[in-house]
Amino acid sequence: MSKDDQNNNPKMNMPKFNMNWLFIIALVTILAIYFTEGGTNNSSITTETSYRQFKTMVMKGYASKIVINKESNTLQMYVKPEHIREVFKQGVDKTGKEPSVSVQFGSTDQVEKFIEEARNQKTFSGDYSYDNKKDNDLFNMFLIKVLPFIVLIALWVFIMRRMSGGGGNGGVFNVGKSRAKMYEKGNETNVTFKDVAGQAGAKQEVKEIVDFLKNPQKYNDLGGKIPKGALLVGPPGTGKTLLAKAVAGEAGVPFFSMSGSDFVEMFVGVGASRVRDLFRQAKEKSPCIIFIDEIDAVGRARSKNPAMGGNDERENTLNALLTEMDGFGTNSGIIILAATNRADMLDSALMRAGRFDRQIHVDLPDLNERKEIFHVHLKPVKTDSSVDIDFLARQTPGFSGADIANVCNEAALIAARHNSKAVGKQDFLDAVDRIIGGLEKKTKIMTESEKRAIAIHEAGHATISWFTEHANPLVKVSIVPRGRALGAAWYLPEERAITTKDEMLDEMCATLGGRAAEELFIGRISTGAMNDLERVTKSAFGMIAYAGMSDRLPNICYYNNNEYNFQRPYSETTAKIMDDEVLKMINEQYDRAKAILTEHREGHARLADLLVSREVIFAEDVEEIFGKRPWASRSEELLEAQQRAEAEAMAERRAQELARKAEAEGNADNATTAEDSADNKE
Repeated sequence: MSKDDQNNNPKMNMPKFNMNWLFIIALVTILAIYFTEGGTNNSSITTETSYRQFKTMVMKGYASKIVINKESNTLQMYVKPEHIREVFKQGVDKTGKEPSVSVQFGSTDQVEKFIEEARNQKTFSGDYSYDNKKDNDLFNMFLIKVLPFIVLIALWVFIMRRMSGGGGNGGVFNVGKSRAKMYEKGNETNVTFKDVAGQAGAKQEVKEIVDFLKNPQKYNDLGGKIPKGALLVGPPGTGKTLLAKAVAGEAGVPFFSMSGSDFVEMFVGVGASRVRDLFRQAKEKSPCIIFIDEIDAVGRARSKNPAMGGNDERENTLNALLTEMDGFGTNSGIIILAATNRADMLDSALMRAGRFDRQIHVDLPDLNERKEIFHVHLKPVKTDSSVDIDFLARQTPGFSGADIANVCNEAALIAARHNSKAVGKQDFLDAVDRIIGGLEKKTKIMTESEKRAIAIHEAGHATISWFTEHANPLVKVSIVPRGRALGAAWYLPEERAITTKDEMLDEMCATLGGRAAEELFIGRISTGAMNDLERVTKSAFGMIAYAGMSDRLPNICYYNNNEYNFQRPYSETTAKIMDDEVLKMINEQYDRAKAILTEHREGHARLADLLVSREVIFAEDVEEIFGKRPWASRSEELLEAQQRAEAEAMAERRAQELARKAEAEGNADNATTAEDSADNKE
């Protein structure tokens, strides 16, 4: 037969082999053997006869035993083996070893009297007994023989279903199969690069990956190779998974998506099996993309300590992943995308070129990127004319894309709660306060002394930040309890690429301003500064131990990234020096804060009184008390520079429009003059 004939022949849809059928066949066989009891007692026959014939057979000595049932007035006489043929006219092979005769009688006393006579005449020497459970035989048989099997079957089905949760549709027998969700067409995700705002650099990187898949020949002609993998690295909520969805929507090739935790299972070897099955499916669909979200769940650095190693299932899974990504075999046409916010914990073998050729950093958005993100998330929100996106972008420094989406949604909820027809500027400000500070506790009861102490504390922060050059610009101060805080000061942090020692010291001094104000103007300190002290201590230790900003330990970093090293990378003497330097640095800034507060004592008192009366004050109120801030913040300078650039661009566009308009009017005048000249000639 030729190959063409074989291809043209219709293929038979043979049923797939399933191990469940073997279990069903074995179960039916066991039940059949159990109920038939191997073809013994239950196979013996029983016939009915009259009471007269029963007496005759007993007197002839045919009975081996008699069983009487008083409830139904019936008895069973079992026939001796040597008389079976005489009674049933059949052999033992057909009647069974213990055939019986069923007889209906009238009175139990008569039967007992007859059996006594037969015993006296020595024609019956067997036993006779009473069985009053005849009517319950069916129920007893069900309890003894059927119910245990029903329980076993139910337990077996339950275990199979529970185990199928870890093995896909095929149950426990497919536990090693990949659980990746496949998208045949990119438009199934309904996300494109237009839905991803900001992150211009990251988008450019992943757009190149899409172009590799769409036009591979353009790169192959120049001798280039398609990158095997790209790792998306960045803080939570910055849009790593959203970028992967956009790649799936734009590439137009099969897209496998799964989480790193999907490889982890209670069974040994399952993770490695799922990795192999995933790449097997990907090779069949090549060219394609595999996306592994939160890859740190399976790609964490392997232990170098044999005492902590052993047969680690996670390490076996990682080894299988390393082999499949760049092992002896080839995976042409398969690009692997992965996302994590803990890149420092990944194994070095996983990060090398040839596996993840590119590391794409998806950082927190800057000012302009936050504007773009607000534009995306405000499309479905009904806003009024008071909403200024530039102002909202400046009020949300350090917010990720997910945080901005949460702000927009929270603002809409607040406006709906107030029965507003549109979302206004104040709703967005309340949403930012809600996300940063927590829910406002309107039922919190405080005494006047507690309220004034909190006002003095927060006024201390505001005063120090106003008179220190590098402290973050103040936005507002509140003594309304939110979350776990009894009061708070909102600042507009400057977005710095690097941070100097002077900037960190100014921020530390402003943070200590609340405790310093308590000591100066109340005469006692409280637990309200606990969070401030924690932040200051961590900042000072980081400056000394990691940034080398100490006079006695300059230019030294003791940071250790080895998670399995339980010893400090410095001696006890160095630890004592660190403690002394941290204490010295904090005390210096604390004394500096008290000196500034003492110098501006009157302004601080007015600020505290204003806080007690209003509960919330803004930067304009502080400016009325202390005057204009001596130093303009970097963000303000950038804002002013941006506004100047926009004004210059607008003026240039206006000049160009006027020039074009004048040119158009001049051409029209020339055309009119030419027409007039022609008319005059005529």
